Amino acid sequence: MSTSTAFQDGPISAEALVNSGLRNLWYPVAPSWMVREAPIGVTRLGERIALWRGQNGDVHAVEDRCPHRGARLSLGWNFGDRLQCWYHGVQIGTDGTVLEVPALPDCAMKGRKLNRAYAVKEIRGGIFLYFGDAAHPEPCDLELPEELTDEDKHGAILCTATWNTNYRYAIENVMDPMHGAYLHRESHSMSEGAEIAKFTARNTDQGYVFEKEGQTGVNFDWVEFGQSGADWFRLTIPYPPKSGPGGHFGIIGFATPVDEAHTQVFFWRTREVSGWLRDMWHFLYRMRFEKRHWDVLEQDRVVLEAMSDDAREHENLYQHDGGVTRLRQILHRAAEAQVKELADAHAQAAE
Repeated sequence: MSTSTAFQDGPISAEALVNSGLRNLWYPVAPSWMVREAPIGVTRLGERIALWRGQNGDVHAVEDRCPHRGARLSLGWNFGDRLQCWYHGVQIGTDGTVLEVPALPDCAMKGRKLNRAYAVKEIRGGIFLYFGDAAHPEPCDLELPEELTDEDKHGAILCTATWNTNYRYAIENVMDPMHGAYLHRESHSMSEGAEIAKFTARNTDQGYVFEKEGQTGVNFDWVEFGQSGADWFRLTIPYPPKSGPGGHFGIIGFATPVDEAHTQVFFWRTREVSGWLRDMWHFLYRMRFEKRHWDVLEQDRVVLEAMSDDAREHENLYQHDGGVTRLRQILHRAAEAQVKELADAHAQAAE
C-alpha cells in the first residue's frame, strides 16, 4: 500500500509525488532573458508563479495570484519591490506580504503574508527557484556542476524548450545513452560507435554514472545523474579539433515539470574554454552548430511526445535500461521519504 499524506491542497501518494515533481529541490524555471521589466507568469510543478526584476536587477518570485479576487499578478505592474494587481491595485511584496490595498487603506489584508514566495538564484543565464514543502520550507544548499559554476574555465550556452510529455520521460531519455546510436545516428556528432553494447553503473559522490563498456570518447557513451540540491544530468559528446576550441562538447541538463503533461527542459551546452577562445566558440556555435543541436533535440521531443501517458506500464526492459531503472528507484525512495516526513510534520502539528 502506498503512503499518502497532505500536500499542498490535499493528500498525495509517493507515486503521484514522483509524477508531479519531487519537492525540496531547486529547479530552473526560465531563462534569464525572459524576465525583463514587465512581470511574467509561468507554471512550474503545477504552481503558478509571477517573476519580475527589482530595481537592482534581482529576480523575485511569488505565487501568481492576487489574494483579493485571484487575478494573476503577472498581468499587473512592476513597482520594483512589489507587484501591483491590475484588477484592483492590491500590492504584493517580494516575500508575499500584502503591502497596500489602495482602494481601502485600512483593509484587514494589509500586512498579512497571503502569497507564497520563492527563494531565487540566477545562474549562467537561468533562473532557479526552490520548491519546498511544509516540512522543508527553507531552501537547501545548491551545488551545481563545475561547468555552471566556474565561469572562468567553462563557456556555457543555455537552450530551453517546452515538451508535451511528463518530465519523467524526459529524464529517462537522458539516462538511456543507447538511443544515441539509433535515434540520433545521422547526427553530426553521434554517427560513430557500436550499435551493440553492454552497460555498467558506478556510484559517484552525488549520484551515479551509467556508461558503455569498452567504448569512450566515441558517441553518447556515458551519462551522469547527480543530486546536490537539484537533480541534474551531465554528459559529453566527442568533438574533433575542427569543431573549435574546448575539447568535448558537454551538456548539463534539467527537466522541470510544468504539470503532469508538460515539461520545460533546460540544456546548458558547455565547453572548457575561456577568454577570446570562448568568444570564438560562442560565435562558432551560433553560426554552425546550434541548428544541428536543435535538430537532435527535436528527435527526442517527437519520440517522447508520441509515447502514451502510460507507456511505462507496458514496458519490457533489458540490460541497456539499467540507468533508467536505477533512476526510478532513487526518485521513488526520495518520494517515500518526503511523504513520510510530511505525515510526521502534520501529526506533530495536530498534537
